[in-house]
Amino acid sequence: MPTVPWPEALAGTPAVATIEQALVRQRLGHSLLLHGDDLDALMLVARAIADRLLNEPGAPRAIAPDQHPDCFWLRPAGKMRQIRIGALEGPEPGTMRDFLRKLSVSPAVAARKVGIICEADRMNTATSNAFLKTLEEPPGRTTLLLVTTRPYTLLPTIRSRCLHFRFPALSTAALAELDEAARRNWQQWKTDYHAWLARLAGGVADRAAIAAQVFGLYGLVARFNAALAGATDKIWEAEKQKLPPELDEEEQVAVETGIANGIRQKLFAEVEQATLAFARPRLTAGDGATCAEPGRSTRVAVAAAVTELERCTGLLRLNLNESAALEQFLLASLRLWAKRAG
Repeated sequence: MPTVPWPEALAGTPAVATIEQALVRQRLGHSLLLHGDDLDALMLVARAIADRLLNEPGAPRAIAPDQHPDCFWLRPAGKMRQIRIGALEGPEPGTMRDFLRKLSVSPAVAARKVGIICEADRMNTATSNAFLKTLEEPPGRTTLLLVTTRPYTLLPTIRSRCLHFRFPALSTAALAELDEAARRNWQQWKTDYHAWLARLAGGVADRAAIAAQVFGLYGLVARFNAALAGATDKIWEAEKQKLPPELDEEEQVAVETGIANGIRQKLFAEVEQATLAFARPRLTAGDGATCAEPGRSTRVAVAAAVTELERCTGLLRLNLNESAALEQFLLASLRLWAKRAG
């Protein structure tokens, strides 16, 4: 009897139905690439698959994947959040070579083994090549699950050897996990951001107005940072209670950093939605010229703003600070949305 249900929002979707049928027929591939925009959703799916593989009907007792002796996890470690390759002899725990060593041992309880690589895109070239050999010739009775929100960064040789399943996000609400006060604060941030854009589009008449907009910009940055820090602290406090006890300090740091990165990506996604929501009524009203350059339309401005936001958030993956990314986007917005007086 499975101990881990499918995420409610994904139950019955084509991807889940296909996996369920393959499990019943015992025809599930030995390597699955689970990808999408929501890492939390992907991890829930990975746990559900592992649970069904390890706790087959007739098993003496069901054991959750996080505690199962035949389920092996590999996660990024350290502040750089890398999946390290490990030493050739006596590889350190939490490295690829240690993970592969565990997979080579016969199952202890179940009829098979499951290996789960969390955030597989955090493998560097050396780690990927070490894993590729096992992926080409996996140990018997072993299923490998690769979880990533960035499948295109994996080696083509790894992608080509996996069955691909894409899963949608479970929720678009960035702060759904937080209390009502935190959600109200974030909603107020978006309201103030709309007001900031509206003042730009309404016309910047003098130096005092320009200064007010710049001060408003840095106020938005500071409050964004406060929302991110508050969300990270609250979610980390809840999540660290669920972590397996064998995780070392570096792996715990990586998990906490991953939580912060996931939240900031959701917040930036909501900034994009807030920008579109600001532009939508103006587009409906006739796509008027409410932007910096004479004759430039709202349509052009919003497209340029979204492009700039995507560029700035892309730099986050290169370890650009989120404050610098948001500051750069808002500075670009000054040029894109400001209507010159006179």
